[in-house]
Amino acid sequence: MKTEHEFFATGDVPWTVDDAGISQRVLSQDPGDGTLTRVARWAPGTVSGEDVIRHEYFEEVYLLEGSLTDLSLGQTFASGDYASRRPGMPHGPYRTDEGCTMLEIRYGSGR
Repeated sequence: MKTEHEFFATGDVPWTVDDAGISQRVLSQDPGDGTLTRVARWAPGTVSGEDVIRHEYFEEVYLLEGSLTDLSLGQTFASGDYASRRPGMPHGPYRTDEGCTMLEIRYGSGR
């Protein structure tokens, strides 16, 4: 199950780096099913790769700071923008020129 927490200071959670080189503060997760809540920070100039992204989980993303460009759409999203994606929904790849920070929530496919 996803870890349970009462209110806590998220600034006390250390920044780590995920497999894609993105800095993250994992706030809650279930390693067994991939459920995750994190704050992700992309450094200026970060690119997510060359391919369109698809995954097997629901994903919600809220941009807190900076901007993120979807290279397939040719559209840039900024702080306050939100995305909700179903499993298998194509998105990206992405690039950020100025850097960005986002709240990301992943949860099971519901299948």
